[in-house]
Amino acid sequence: MRPTMYRNNVNKYATIHNESAADEATPHKLIQMLMGGFLMRVNTAKGAISRKDYEEKSIQISKAVGIVGGLIDGLDAEKGGEIAVNLRRLYDYINARLFQATAENNIEILDEVSDLMREVQAAWNAIPEAYQ
Repeated sequence: MRPTMYRNNVNKYATIHNESAADEATPHKLIQMLMGGFLMRVNTAKGAISRKDYEEKSIQISKAVGIVGGLIDGLDAEKGGEIAVNLRRLYDYINARLFQATAENNIEILDEVSDLMREVQAAWNAIPEAYQ
């Protein structure tokens, strides 16, 4: 099997698996899945830059931007108050950095946004179950 065919088959399986998981997930779990998906996309984009596969890099960064859009859509400024406002600012910053990273093929910027998302993810994962 050619690598492209293998990757397509893996992607199809992952899509079906993710759709099934999303159907059964709580809102808290959905946010966790988005954050994990973001990190995966950024990591894949870094590999694409290293291989000089700029088409794949663009695809992966576009998907990461879309995921950040989903995280923004999930914010509720009324209920979340200052935390939601600050997260919105952070997500806007991450998106701006993603656009810069894609324009410059800059892995260091992708490392930066990954670190930022991992910090948010760690805080999200630390929310006690009673508040999820």
